[in-house]
Amino acid sequence: MEPLARLRLQLTAWYAGVLVLVLAVLGIGLFFTVRRQMARHLDVSLRAAAAALEQAARIRETEQAGAHGAVVDAVDELHIPDRSLYLLDQDVHPIKPAALPDRIRDAIREAAEGKHPYRNLDAPDGRELRVYVERFTGTTGKAYVAAVVADRMELENEYTSLIEAFAAAALAALLLVAGGGSFLVRKSAAPVERSMEQMRRFMADAAHELRTPITLLRTRAEVAASQERDPASDAATFQAIEREAARLGEITGGLLTLARADAGEWPVVRETLYLDDAIAGAVDATRALADQRHVFVEVGSVEEARITGDPALVRQLLLIVLDNALKFTPEGGRVRLDVSAENGRAAVVVSDTGIGIPAEQLSHVFERFYRGDGARHAAGGAGLGLAIAQWIATVHGAHIDIASEPGRGTRVAITFPLAAA
Repeated sequence: MEPLARLRLQLTAWYAGVLVLVLAVLGIGLFFTVRRQMARHLDVSLRAAAAALEQAARIRETEQAGAHGAVVDAVDELHIPDRSLYLLDQDVHPIKPAALPDRIRDAIREAAEGKHPYRNLDAPDGRELRVYVERFTGTTGKAYVAAVVADRMELENEYTSLIEAFAAAALAALLLVAGGGSFLVRKSAAPVERSMEQMRRFMADAAHELRTPITLLRTRAEVAASQERDPASDAATFQAIEREAARLGEITGGLLTLARADAGEWPVVRETLYLDDAIAGAVDATRALADQRHVFVEVGSVEEARITGDPALVRQLLLIVLDNALKFTPEGGRVRLDVSAENGRAAVVVSDTGIGIPAEQLSHVFERFYRGDGARHAAGGAGLGLAIAQWIATVHGAHIDIASEPGRGTRVAITFPLAAA
């Protein structure tokens, strides 16, 4: 299994595990809370049943002028579902029904004589009963004991229903989280996968680009070492070594710049500078290359444009764009620069009459080590310049837009935000 696939699986398992833990803690807390509330509700219902029995007994005593059978009639006439009613005298002797099981009578006696009116009782058939006892005085002044018994199994049935409903909801939530977690993990891991793929491709391209000049340097050095000394041959060899060393230095420098940029370790200076002055400096710096290639460099309309940025990096950005324009413009061609400022933005436009870029390659020109094919690939370079230019533009809040038509030239527009006045 690939490391990223294993990572996705582990993250999904972690999501599901954390959810299970949360649901378990929530379920246990909810269960005990509801259980307590249900037990309290049962006690309240027992107390209400006892109160109903007392009220019925007093009413019957009043109607029948204190006759002994009055309270018995009250018990017979009062029906409360799932509740057993018992009436006893003040000495806890049963009145209605006339006989009680010893377990129930003992529990009623303990509750009547104790401070706590509730008792739990185990029935012979294994059920657990809840007993509530309350003393009261009838209308004739005679004391009685009212007892109500309920089966706690009704609580267990409610607990079971609650657990089943919660378990079903938890299972559904777990399935949803597992599916959703897997989807979110894939989404969140996608940038990491792309970054790793870009890094692998970057390392492979870097190794390929570095291998060529290193191989040439070693080969020329071996050949020179195996031959007899000849000034003319040695001079040619040293010139070739110098070219490859310069190419190696260019690639290494570009790699170092991008590595420091990716790590956020490149210090970017923020100061006010003028794009028209930066353009003039960049044109002067590339004048020798333009003369060597017999390409005419023209500075068109230039407006004063003040921006905030790093002078060295802005200069490097302009040099990269100018160098590309000169490199891919054939002898006798033209390169033109214009600077404008409007609507809070400053634009530097570099246009040339070079070989142009095919439409299908425009979306790849900022990729590292990308040099296209054909004439652009043959022009040399490591393919890092525009990647560095893109980074410089990004840290300055600028945007680079490239339009090109093969055989007719390329237009590069770099748009900076103007500095506040």
